[in-house]
Amino acid sequence: MNKIELMIFLTSLIVSSFSLGMADDLDITIVYDNNVYDENLETKWGFSCLVEGLEKTILFDVGGDGEVLLDNMEKLGIDPQKVDIVVLSHIHYDHIGGLEDFLKVNPKVTVYMPVSLPQNVKDIVGDAGGNVIEVLKPSSICKNAYTTGEFGISIKEESLVIETGKGLVIVTGCAHPGIANIIKKAKKMLDNNVYMVLGGFHLTSMNIRQIEEVIIGVREAGVEKVAPCHCSGDEARGLFQKAYGDNFIQAGCGKRIKVENAF
Repeated sequence: MNKIELMIFLTSLIVSSFSLGMADDLDITIVYDNNVYDENLETKWGFSCLVEGLEKTILFDVGGDGEVLLDNMEKLGIDPQKVDIVVLSHIHYDHIGGLEDFLKVNPKVTVYMPVSLPQNVKDIVGDAGGNVIEVLKPSSICKNAYTTGEFGISIKEESLVIETGKGLVIVTGCAHPGIANIIKKAKKMLDNNVYMVLGGFHLTSMNIRQIEEVIIGVREAGVEKVAPCHCSGDEARGLFQKAYGDNFIQAGCGKRIKVENAF
């Protein structure tokens, strides 16, 4: 190897090392949930989580009580004005009830919501000065972030899908269409493996046998890590923990989950 070739080789190593060092992490913080994690925060039935590390900061759902949402965000050191996008999963109040209070402190935010949501919810955003994007089909929200589009039978719901170098991260509100169906749809959308599923799995009304069947389906789909919370239920959480071992994430209000070198 002559001097020129050596210089090119060393330069490529430096560039590669720099690129690796610049990889961004994905950070997800549960700011509203009915499961306790951080005892300094208020727990209440509902769900909301903050997604950071993308080109846009996303708040997925807003819980049912805006005062609780904003107070928890303050205690966690989260500035609501830095949220670029709100994604609402479905119509239930414990996922959208905090919207009006949130818009008082961040009125210019863009809100993605299922097209089936009633007009009065859309008007809340428009009247505050925000931008409404009605979601019907799977689509891109920003680089590496997608909505599944609304789907389901009696309750239409959208989920958030984030594409990382480790696989897909799926965030669900209540998983009314079925957690296995959401996973299947996300995999079909982006043709990628699933690294983690986080959020409400809607299993509180199921018996042990039904929950175990769901767990088998999730494992067969190749999901590496799970973080069930909100409407998943203590029994289901316990069974998932038994099935997943170290790949089970104990989720609750205040839990911060980091996916290192995600992008």
